[in-house]
Amino acid sequence: MNLDEAIRLRDPSRLPSRRDEDWRWTDLRGLLRTIPEPSRPLAAGTAGLGPFDGLTEETLIVANGSGPEEIRIAGGETRTLALRHISRGDGAHSARLRIDVGPSARLTLLESHEGGGAGLSLLGVDLHLGADAACERLVLADMDAEAVAVVELDANLAAGARFSQTLLTAGARRQRFETRVRHPGQGAEVRLDGLYVLRDRRHADLTSKVSHEGPGGRTDQLARGVADDQARAVFQGRITVQEGADGTDARMAHNALILSDRAEVDARPELEIYADDVACAHGATVGALDDEVLFYMRQRGLPEREARSLLVASFLGEVIDRIESPAAAERMRSWLQARIGAEG
Repeated sequence: MNLDEAIRLRDPSRLPSRRDEDWRWTDLRGLLRTIPEPSRPLAAGTAGLGPFDGLTEETLIVANGSGPEEIRIAGGETRTLALRHISRGDGAHSARLRIDVGPSARLTLLESHEGGGAGLSLLGVDLHLGADAACERLVLADMDAEAVAVVELDANLAAGARFSQTLLTAGARRQRFETRVRHPGQGAEVRLDGLYVLRDRRHADLTSKVSHEGPGGRTDQLARGVADDQARAVFQGRITVQEGADGTDARMAHNALILSDRAEVDARPELEIYADDVACAHGATVGALDDEVLFYMRQRGLPEREARSLLVASFLGEVIDRIESPAAAERMRSWLQARIGAEG
């Protein structure tokens, strides 16, 4: 199974399918019988405004698979970058980007995924953090309802590095965000947060794999979401504590609300521990809005739509509260509020 080869060779037999355990809920081979023609070139100058415009003067654009292939942040430097991944039309394309953050450097990456059309896209990001470097990756995904999109991040951390990620998505026909982290321990810290707001027949898959390979590392993961109508959400989180990674502190939680009898949420949190003296925990809950609380709010004069929106906002808000960049957090909170209004 190789999605990049499937796109490049136009070979649907290379697409991941339900026979691949990690893809059983996001089956692409059963969905796509043929691979679309390659996407037509898209001029970056036609991209229009992005969701993070005004928060940084540096914007990099990957348009229908064409764009920068490498970003370097020098040691000790502090930068904020907007990265826009734009897909338009019904074609297929893939792109790969390497980001190197030097020792003690700081990077805030404002990443958006924007698309119109029923195309197939793959974006791969290789992120390397030097010793004591820090990166906060903030992702907003607004794709066409008919799009099929996969985004893969491979993060490699050096000792003392800190990687934070917050991902907000409204889903697509099929959409998967996969984050793979090689964690060295040695004082390094990882925070992986995700949030989905799904309706109609949209699908979102949040998959993560963190491998703790040295002692004294920390991982904190929180994912929350709501699914309405006939939407489907997938959460797969796996934290592996390798032999010798003593003193690891790893925690994972996924909480979801189902707002319709026809919506579906599939969750699989996993811990694999091969070391001693660790503090690890994981859990997942899937439920509905509390009818008693909703009734209480309506009895005090709130219309049902507003009451439901307030409850959903309260449930999801903790993910936004954990964002470190205040300006970006406000922008993402506004995006979320607009989506919750649509959900109500």
